[in-house]
Formats: sequence, C-alpha cells, structure tokens
Amino acid sequence: MLILDHTARLGGAELALERLCKALDRKVVDPRALLFEDGPLHQRIRRTGVPVGIEPMSPRLGQLDRGSAGRLSGCPRVAAQVTRFTIRLTSRVRRLRPDLIYTTSLKADLIGIAVAALTRRPLVWHVHDRISPDYLPVTMVRLVRLLSRVPAAVIVNSHATARTLPGVPVVIAYPGYEQEQALAAPPRKAAGRVVGMIGRISPTKGQAEFVAAARLVLEEYPDAQIRIVGAAMFGAEDYARQVRRQAEDLGDRITWLDFTDDVGAQLDALDVFVHASPVPEPFGQVVVEAMIRGVPVVATRAGGVPEILRDDDQLLGILVEPGDVTDLARGISTALADPEGAARTAEQAWASARERFSVAQTAATVTATWRRAAASVR
Repeated sequence: MLILDHTARLGGAELALERLCKALDRKVVDPRALLFEDGPLHQRIRRTGVPVGIEPMSPRLGQLDRGSAGRLSGCPRVAAQVTRFTIRLTSRVRRLRPDLIYTTSLKADLIGIAVAALTRRPLVWHVHDRISPDYLPVTMVRLVRLLSRVPAAVIVNSHATARTLPGVPVVIAYPGYEQEQALAAPPRKAAGRVVGMIGRISPTKGQAEFVAAARLVLEEYPDAQIRIVGAAMFGAEDYARQVRRQAEDLGDRITWLDFTDDVGAQLDALDVFVHASPVPEPFGQVVVEAMIRGVPVVATRAGGVPEILRDDDQLLGILVEPGDVTDLARGISTALADPEGAARTAEQAWASARERFSVAQTAATVTATWRRAAASVR
C-alpha cells in the first residue's frame, strides 16, 4: 500500500498521518510513503518504520494554495508542470508496484486519480478538508466533488466533511490520539486564569478573533494571562504580524510561543483552552488533545467541532458562534467564573474523548477500508 502526500510540512492532516503510520498493524498491511517535497514529515514517517521516499514537485506547484489553485488550474504552464510531474510520479509508482494507492491531501487526491488509472491500481482518498465554498474556491469545490466519485473508496475525517461531498459514499475515520498523549486521569489543580490557543497561525484558525475576545475578558478578569502557541505556515506570515500588532497594547498579559512538539505540556499550563476558528473546520484535532488532557474547552459551534464536544446529548465544553468576538469572550468568561463546573465538564470530556478518538480505532477503520477497496477491484 502506497501513501501519497504533497506536503512534508506539519499541518493537522500530516500529524494525523504520522500517528496512523505508528498504529498500523504491519502483519495486516505493508505501508510505504511518497512525499512530493522534503521536510519534517519525511523524518517523522521514517521514524515510524514506514519506508518513505520523495518525488519532488516543482516549487510553483507546491506553493499553490487553496485560493490560487482554482484561479491557476487552467493556466497552460501549470497544466504542463502537472503533466510532467504526473508522468514522473507514475513511473515511480510503477516501480514500487503497490496493491493500492492512498492519498491524504487534496493535491495528492487529484494527481492520484491519473496515477491510479495509469498504473491500474485502486485509489483511496482520505479527505481532511471540507469541500465547500467557504473553505475552497468554487471551481475547486466543483472539481473535487465531481472527481470524488472516481476512487474505490473515500475516507473523511468527520460527518461535517462528509456533508460537503453530497451523494458520495464515505467512510468516517476520526483522526485519533496516541495513548501517550492522554493523561491517565483528569488533573486536579488549583483554579487559575491562563487562557490559550494552540495551533497553526492562520486566518482560518481565528487568532485575530481570540485577541479581540481576550481584550474583553481582560476587562473583567485583569489578572488573566493569555497565551498563543503556534507558527505561521502556508503563507500566513503577514496575518501573524497583523495579529501581533493587534495585541501590542496587551503588553505582558499576552505570551507568544512558537510551534512546539510538546502540545501536552502547553495544554497542561492552561486553565481554559480556546478554539476560535471563524470558519467551520473539518474536525479540530487540538480540541480532542485538550479534552484528553482534562482542559476545559471553549470552541466555535461549526464544522466538525460540535461532533467532538457532544457525546449523545451531553455537552462537553462551551460552544460559541464562529466569528462572534463577544460570544467568544462570554464563553471564556463563563469558564473562568465557574472553575469547578468547568473542571467537572472537563472530566466528562476526558472520559468521552478517550473512548471515542483513539488512533487504534482510526487505524482499524482505515485498514478495513483499504482491504475492501483492494478486494473490490480484484
């Protein structure tokens, strides 16, 4: 089985892929990986024991983001580069002779269709993005929805993502956490007022909204401490500078930390974790990570997040309207005003997340899908 991913940078989908590679039963599947660029993910997958190679994509293609891909898809120069890369990739895949091709990013999904057809191998997509006009250009939405009927199987990361592929049979496999990421029991610590966000700096993640809400929270709780942990990626450096300028007047009441591998330690330092995405996110892995560390969560009511924070009729955190700074501030203040109630809800969230979101469940679902897809084509 061959994994294809266009990026080696560490987004949420790539971290989920690393955890999946660790959890796969090598007696059942024999995974290999090909990345379209070198970067941190290359070494991370190698350390899992999965053989991984690089088939480099041109920088121009690699730098196409969601917004520019739709505008440039009809450009002859881009089309020529895609064709040349697809021919090279197809030749590499033929030499590897996989039983199945598994793609884990939108670029890899689209290129994988031609590669799978030319090598006569079954294709399984794993879609980590909502295929919706509020997330992707309209032309890209139409293209992906049309082509999503081609693969032998389509795996998605949430019911929210599934709803953006209408009429396509999908398998839902939530991104799972590793056992060592979770606390063995909910923490018992003195109530504090450290409020933070952890994740990639991006307009879709909502650091600007968080800073605006934090300013309102600090009016009510002037001793609160605000933390933002994460680095700008995928061209969001200008946005990161804008957010820092927006927060300059908060002085030492706000702390900035760069990307960290030890997310658990950063979560343990928080009394309230905030998810502030102004647009619906496909899932929200860091919300699960906060839950398995026993940290109270305030999150936006959109995309896949409500699936995480609801277990049957039980609400496991505070949900607020996306993009509504006042509602976000109100949610944070509610958690700070009742630390004992927030801790009780966090204990329930810890138990629920441990049961529902383990990577062992993810690996079992994905492996079963691979095997069905390969068998159906045979």
